[in-house]
Amino acid sequence: MENEFSNRISVKNIVLAGMFAAFLAVMSQVSLPMPTGVPITVQVFAVALVGVILGWKRSVLAVLVYILIGAVGVPVFANFKGGLSGLTGGYIIAWPVMTILCGIQPKTQNTKLNVALNIILSLVGLAVCESVGALQWALLSGSDLKGIIIYSLTAFVPKDIILTVLAVLIGRQVRKMASKAGGL
Repeated sequence: MENEFSNRISVKNIVLAGMFAAFLAVMSQVSLPMPTGVPITVQVFAVALVGVILGWKRSVLAVLVYILIGAVGVPVFANFKGGLSGLTGGYIIAWPVMTILCGIQPKTQNTKLNVALNIILSLVGLAVCESVGALQWALLSGSDLKGIIIYSLTAFVPKDIILTVLAVLIGRQVRKMASKAGGL
């Protein structure tokens, strides 16, 4: 894994980006529609997991492929939607930032510190995602930003914090196993 992502995009990186973009599309369909127009999903888990497993460079490629496919209208987003103009577009456009922060692999001499730093960085990425998402939601719906933030803190954020931490813990193990097997 010493050369995680060279200056040129290799066939291996293209294949990984496509596979993980497909994984994001599948995981996005695990959702519960809400009357507000913003569904409860496990997309944050999938985005964080991709970031941790692939590392920040490869995961950005995978997330950008996924976003571009959905942006042109292919129904890969939650509830088989496409396009970025809806209420959830802000969350989606913030995913590259989240995946970068989830994909940073601290390399201190202390394993527990590495895990803690990975979780903290991932939660910062989640905060960016939630903030950008709430802002677009408020702008497009004409709703009060404060009300959306309060609703999000109740309906989404607790679940997303748990899912992000789980993604980091699971992703680190998957990355370690893949590395031992010579995969990534």
